[in-house]
Amino acid sequence: MLCSMHPDVAKLVEAGRIPQAVGERLSEIAPGNFCSHKNWGAGKVESWDLPTGKVIINFEKQSNQEMALQFAIQKTEPLPAEHFSARKLDNIGELRELVDKDPVELVKRTLESHDGSMMLDQLDRELCGSVVPEDGYKKWWEKAKKALRESHIFSVPSKRTDPLVLRGDSLSPADTLIIEFTETRDPKVKIKALENIRKNLDVFEEGGKEVKGLIEALNKFCQKGRKLHLSTVLEFLVARDEIINHFDSLELDDSDLRLANVLTTEHERLVDSLKGRSAATQRKIFESFPEAFGDTWQEEMLKIFDEVGSRGVTEIARYMQENGQDEVFADHLSKSIANRSLGPDALIWICREREKSAAQVFTFETGNSILNLLDRDHVADGPSKSVRLRTMLMSDKTLISDILADADEAEARQFGRKLYQSPVFTDLDRKSLMARVIKARPETQDLVTGEFEKKIEGVTSSRESIERRKKELDEIVKVRIPENTKEISVARSYGDLRENFEYKAAKDMQAVLMRRKSSMEKELRHVQATDFKGVDTSEVNIGTIVNMESDSGEEVTYTILGAWDSIAEENVVSYLSDVGMTLIGAKPGDTLDVRDLETEKNRKLTVVSIEAYNKG
Repeated sequence: MLCSMHPDVAKLVEAGRIPQAVGERLSEIAPGNFCSHKNWGAGKVESWDLPTGKVIINFEKQSNQEMALQFAIQKTEPLPAEHFSARKLDNIGELRELVDKDPVELVKRTLESHDGSMMLDQLDRELCGSVVPEDGYKKWWEKAKKALRESHIFSVPSKRTDPLVLRGDSLSPADTLIIEFTETRDPKVKIKALENIRKNLDVFEEGGKEVKGLIEALNKFCQKGRKLHLSTVLEFLVARDEIINHFDSLELDDSDLRLANVLTTEHERLVDSLKGRSAATQRKIFESFPEAFGDTWQEEMLKIFDEVGSRGVTEIARYMQENGQDEVFADHLSKSIANRSLGPDALIWICREREKSAAQVFTFETGNSILNLLDRDHVADGPSKSVRLRTMLMSDKTLISDILADADEAEARQFGRKLYQSPVFTDLDRKSLMARVIKARPETQDLVTGEFEKKIEGVTSSRESIERRKKELDEIVKVRIPENTKEISVARSYGDLRENFEYKAAKDMQAVLMRRKSSMEKELRHVQATDFKGVDTSEVNIGTIVNMESDSGEEVTYTILGAWDSIAEENVVSYLSDVGMTLIGAKPGDTLDVRDLETEKNRKLTVVSIEAYNKG
């Protein structure tokens, strides 16, 4: 026992001047040894003076600290030389080399000194600043975290409230993959673990015996969780079927839940559950539609086509075209374009595939659908859903020329007028887009320079509608924006803005309100008030009532008023609306394709007569 003591201390013990236990503890803080202090961190003992009872320790956060030996014994804990904190003091250069060279080894050494498990806050304190430069730590950790997961020797938490755990090197690759799935309760982490298993099925034995327990766990979860966790159940069933298909000796039992059965019974909830799923998972789900829905699978698939996100749109389009449903799919798209019922993801797909898969349905009407959707989304009360669509219209330099390629002059003028008057675009973007219109169709030059460059002092509307718009702006400025500011302040107080849903929602609404305020202020600066008197009734103009008749003899009347005077249920439309722009300039006897305000479908109507709205 005495031989493990420092020689100077051993002499004191042998002479009976200090007890053996004190000698052993004193030897732990002998020069060259390591210790740790609650506030100053790890330290290395530089020297001591036994006769005076003093010791000098170089701590991580307090260098050359002189302490009384008795105080040092009480306030420090011994630290093995191989401990990570000790190695930081003695060999920091080697550890810093591992930062970029081998982050997995660096984190492994850190955890080995902490019983194989650390909270992420602990890991941050051990590495940030001392080993990994503080300004680049966050970026380094994201990269290191990915490497840790790929190494399969760590359990990497999805939340900072869970520990980072070192599993060790003794586990087989197959066991490690299974453990990654079983040790977490987080559905997202389980789905990621299943992806890793599917990518590495070859590491399992040929009979697949290691995955039998996994298959049982998946079946159990899917039976119980289909009502509350449908999106996770879909992921699990797709993964389960792929794993079973890989091994000849594995097959589903008669009692096991089938993917097709879930699609049939839960089809009303499919849309929300499919959003966010990977393209591969969505494709497997769509491949099960014929089994689930029989002869009506095409109809069921098209019902959700435009609601399942950009990945789903692409996968449905590909699946239908690969399975001989080109005409059915094209007919659906054509009708949806005509009815203005397609959303941004579908319109983006059509534009991107306009020379390939969507060539049959890409027409001038596609451009009208885009502008119509952008305008609707702009005035909607909520976060914009068509940002990607607007970005594509700006970034795709040939899109407008392709839209106008087969349009006649009247259609090109209508498109240009609608684009120019749209509140969606900034002045700079509007000029850029109009330049493309002119380049594609030079015959519209006089329209642009004559009508648009004059700018006609903005739009025209009734005095009553202008007053309503002013009151709406007043409410936004005096009520809604202050309320939103308070909501942001309250949400910020909840902390952790990265995962604070209330804060993100309030900030999104702030952007909507500020955008709406700016747009309305600009519109009110340039609007012209009118009472609709003295209008020319030889053709349809602002302030006219248009009496029309369908092929079947049905009588239809539209009233064309100002920009903000629309009352859809009474067939009162703005002269800037689709219907308004279709009718403006028409004369008695003209037959036009007019959009029905209730069904959103086009129908042929003939102008019978035109009269003034204000006959005074």
